[in-house]
Amino acid sequence: MTSGNYIRFGFILVLWLLLCYLLLSRVRQVTFMTMFTVVASGIVVFVPLYKKYVRNKE
Repeated sequence: MTSGNYIRFGFILVLWLLLCYLLLSRVRQVTFMTMFTVVASGIVVFVPLYKKYVRNKE
């Protein structure tokens, strides 16, 4: 990965963490569905990035 890819990956990570924080700070009670949403969004965001930038370069 080039340094530009690291910057993009870091920016997406920070943005995803911010959105997860906003979600978790706005709910009254953390339930299974809330945690499922956080985990599923992480999978949807980071698995394609991993496949594109990390797995294919090895």
